[in-house]
Amino acid sequence: MDVRRRKLKTENDDIFEVDTKPRIKKGHPGKRYFVVVVLLGILFLGYIAIAYDLKPVHLGSKAIDTLAFSFNLQKPFYVVVIDAGSTGSRALAFSFHESILGGNLVLDDELYTDIKPGVSAYAEKPKDAAKSLTVLLDKVKGVIPQVEWQHTPLSMKATAGLRLLPGHKAQEILQECRKMFEDSGFQISKNSISIMDGTDEGIFSWFTVNFLLERFATHNPGNTVAALDLGGGSTQVTFSPDSTQEKKLDGHVYSVNIFNHNMSVYTHSYLGMGLMAARKEILTHGMNLDNLNLKDAIEVRSECVNPIVSTEWNYGGFNYLVKGPVNGTHKLVKTQNFAGGEVDRPIVNFSECLKIIEKYVGRIKNKPEGLKDHEIYAFSYYFDRATEVGLVDPFFGGIIQTSAFLKQAMDVCDYPNTDQPFICLDLTFIYILLRDGFGLEPTTKLYLYKKINGHELSWALGAAFNIIQNGL
Repeated sequence: MDVRRRKLKTENDDIFEVDTKPRIKKGHPGKRYFVVVVLLGILFLGYIAIAYDLKPVHLGSKAIDTLAFSFNLQKPFYVVVIDAGSTGSRALAFSFHESILGGNLVLDDELYTDIKPGVSAYAEKPKDAAKSLTVLLDKVKGVIPQVEWQHTPLSMKATAGLRLLPGHKAQEILQECRKMFEDSGFQISKNSISIMDGTDEGIFSWFTVNFLLERFATHNPGNTVAALDLGGGSTQVTFSPDSTQEKKLDGHVYSVNIFNHNMSVYTHSYLGMGLMAARKEILTHGMNLDNLNLKDAIEVRSECVNPIVSTEWNYGGFNYLVKGPVNGTHKLVKTQNFAGGEVDRPIVNFSECLKIIEKYVGRIKNKPEGLKDHEIYAFSYYFDRATEVGLVDPFFGGIIQTSAFLKQAMDVCDYPNTDQPFICLDLTFIYILLRDGFGLEPTTKLYLYKKINGHELSWALGAAFNIIQNGL
């Protein structure tokens, strides 16, 4: 990605264009072995057909690339991206090579590893924040040859977790992380460790999804999909609007060059609408936290958890003791035994919880007009919560309607579950966010996935492309 920062109409100056022609390191052997690879491709035609089950008509650039790579005629290079999120940190180590035909970048493999909590949980102990990342770094070093470390760029981008901290505390954490990474042996620059703008987060995620789906092949904006990324502290909505939709959008539209073709891309990062940030605000609805002793656990009574719940929860460096309402709601439920009696079941007062969540989501004023007209891929916490209640397969993902979140929310809110004390709140928030915040219909389809073709859906791959093109 070539970051040239040209905007159409936006309130944010942190924008970029994407250029597909990567900057290849001097001395890369791909071009030098072009003739050799073509000859090998002819000589080993039978070998390819047997090993890769390819018919002659399929012998194109991918087959030649595969053969060249198998004979070590193309040297891989690496990029490491650390996603320092609000609820956890993830390291992704990507390996690429340059296509022998055309010179495009080919993504070969990636390592994904994560830890909890996120670095923002160490607001009072910044050295511990850096120390927590050493586990990730050790795993990355295990998949990248040591001789390549000095040539491998490493970048850490913090998201909403650090954006929500006081500025000086966030900078102290970043400084300690920088010290640790400078001694790692990897390639570091002055811009390697920073807080990422929500605009970049959205566009990088959108690029990742569409790249993995190969939606850029036709250079048609209408062929691309929308990306919904639900993090812990913020959520991003990104899609390429048509000319009619663009006129209805109030800012946040950027000019992006994808594979040498210009596209208009809308992206909006809603800070505070991440699942954990919203959960905290919904749980503490109506409470005044200003004069409390924050060193002790903050007791919270909420209409959005079952009356039998009493659980500890940590977010943003604070501890909460979350309980159901004092005067909880109950209902009589017929038993399934032969006696046919009734039992008194404690439940969440769904209508009261719904009002609180609708009020919170109602803070969204700048809505993504036209989103519902696009094919929508939703990931991160959208996917996680959907798998936890059986809406999609945790390994393969799936397609659901928006209303499925509401149905599951009403079901789980009607049943006491101390193992998942916040599942009622979370599912209800997700549905209201999609319906009221983003204007989706109950019948709108959502494509829920964690991976595409074995690669994680996150902004990290888009960030890696940007690093390759522009440096750290």
